[in-house]
Amino acid sequence: MSSRFVLPAEDVLRAREKLVLDHFRDEVAHDWDATLSTFPHPHYEIIAQMLVHDGDSAVRQYYTDTRVAFPDQHHELISFRHSHDAVIVEFWLLGTHTGPLGAIPPTGGTHRTRMTAYFIFDENENLVTERIYFDQLTVLKQLISGIDKRKPSGLRTLLRVLKGMLAMSGREPDPRLAETTPPELSGP
Repeated sequence: MSSRFVLPAEDVLRAREKLVLDHFRDEVAHDWDATLSTFPHPHYEIIAQMLVHDGDSAVRQYYTDTRVAFPDQHHELISFRHSHDAVIVEFWLLGTHTGPLGAIPPTGGTHRTRMTAYFIFDENENLVTERIYFDQLTVLKQLISGIDKRKPSGLRTLLRVLKGMLAMSGREPDPRLAETTPPELSGP
């Protein structure tokens, strides 16, 4: 493994960036085969929910679930950064909540949420993980903001949303995300 203090050559960084841009484009186009082809083994880590989607079928299910909830989901890129083993992308995620999001019923609300994704590469330049960070309360606040709380139907929707949120909050965090060890910082 190379030193964490040395960036790879420019051609490697450009190839990584192209792969990540292709990945984003194919996600928006709902071309799951193309998106999954960017990984030798698809692996997503959703830190806000402490969930891991590992393997082709789990990641395809994640894509299906999120696009049922937000069929128009898309991105607005903010910035790209490179590290010795990753491309770090800041972006806005946008979408309209027209289908269930797990146990949370559709609200019809929209969201525009700032996120960061780490696309992590192994020593052979294979994409091995997409690790996504965001504040899920920011998403939920936007989704419920359009509910008319003065109407009985709005109050029923809000109650169903809260019930769904509570149902989803009882999950145990994935141990691959919860049980961490500090990095070894001595050496090269």
